[in-house]
Amino acid sequence: MCALCARVGSLRGMEIVNEHQAEAWNGYEGQHWADNRDRYDRMLDDSTGLLFEVAAIERAHRVLDIGCGTGRTTRTAAHRAAHVLGVDLSAPMLERARAAAAGEGLANVTFEQGDAQVHALPTAHFDVAISRGGIMYFADPVAAFGNIGGALKPGGRLVFGCGRDGENVLDVVWAAMGAHVPLPDPAEDTAPGPVNFTDGDRIREVLVAAGFHDVVLREAASDFVLGSDADDAVDFVFGMGPVRFWLRDADGGAVGKAREAVAAALRPLEGPRGVRGSVPGWVVSAVWRP
Repeated sequence: MCALCARVGSLRGMEIVNEHQAEAWNGYEGQHWADNRDRYDRMLDDSTGLLFEVAAIERAHRVLDIGCGTGRTTRTAAHRAAHVLGVDLSAPMLERARAAAAGEGLANVTFEQGDAQVHALPTAHFDVAISRGGIMYFADPVAAFGNIGGALKPGGRLVFGCGRDGENVLDVVWAAMGAHVPLPDPAEDTAPGPVNFTDGDRIREVLVAAGFHDVVLREAASDFVLGSDADDAVDFVFGMGPVRFWLRDADGGAVGKAREAVAAALRPLEGPRGVRGSVPGWVVSAVWRP
């Protein structure tokens, strides 16, 4: 049995709404995040700081971490809270999360594998729910946030980070890549993901429909470090799950030219601290009042 089949098979018996996301996060996408855990964490450090500032977790709080990935935010919350439950679809990422939590000696952390849109969560149990980007992939965001809200105590808070439209260092990457290989048109891309959860009005609309109130959006920006130099950044970008999916049927020669073009586009961004650029985002907070 192939490794991917084994990982997806481990989800049997669990309710999964978005099978494509389950396959991706238990396949090459989740493995890429697991293998590059420290790099992804550094990329998101700026927005993570604001997320915890807004979340204002207290020692007595029970915290739910949605889409916890390799567990950086779960562990950070655990140093501040009574207990933290991290939920994620990805087996390879959760393996890293559990190992890291054990390595830090954290006894107040639990991890569960599941689709947060439908995962059975304890009712009215948590004081705060957080997510560093894991809420952008729901097939039905209203239903998903309703499920998360049901796990919060009345008056409990939801705080999450997500993308925002604006000048983005990754636009340089996509422009250079798209000159040689076909990429999806954002205007036609309706699949769950970062591209489709950036509009502030839509975010408010979804949260209110799910039962949340007092929605506040704060602008954030992450100083992404894509690599130590342009060549390292190219290896990283072309290993990302979405890029591998987009290029799965692309001609090898065209992919080679795309790699060269992306490297050339990123060289002007090289500096003493690597290839860096800003990615805009939101840190969103809301209160559960069903």
